[in-house]
Amino acid sequence: MRGRRGRPRRRPDALYADRAYDSDKHRDELRDMGIDPKIARRGTGHGSGLGVIRWVVERTIAWYHGMRRLRIRWERRADIHEAFLGLATCIICFRHIKTLC
Repeated sequence: MRGRRGRPRRRPDALYADRAYDSDKHRDELRDMGIDPKIARRGTGHGSGLGVIRWVVERTIAWYHGMRRLRIRWERRADIHEAFLGLATCIICFRHIKTLC
C-alpha cells in the first residue's frame, strides 16, 4: 500500500484565510497545531495569491446558488436535500464538460 504509515492525518497541511483572521495570535495557534497558515495580510493588495485558490470555492458555491431549489433549503429531510445537491453537481459538471468539448 502506498502512503505513510500510521493513522491518517486529520488536520490539513495548510489553512487559507482572508484578512479578517490576520493576527499573530491566529498564526501562532495554527503553527502550534502543525498547520501552515496562509492568511492574507491587511494592507496588501488583492493580488496576493490567496484569491486564486479561494475563488474556486466561492465560484462553486455561486453555481450551487444558481439552482433555485438549493438557494433556500425547502426540504425538511436531509436525504432529499443531499439528493438535490448530487443532482446539481451532475448538472454543473455536465455544463462544464459541454463547454470543453
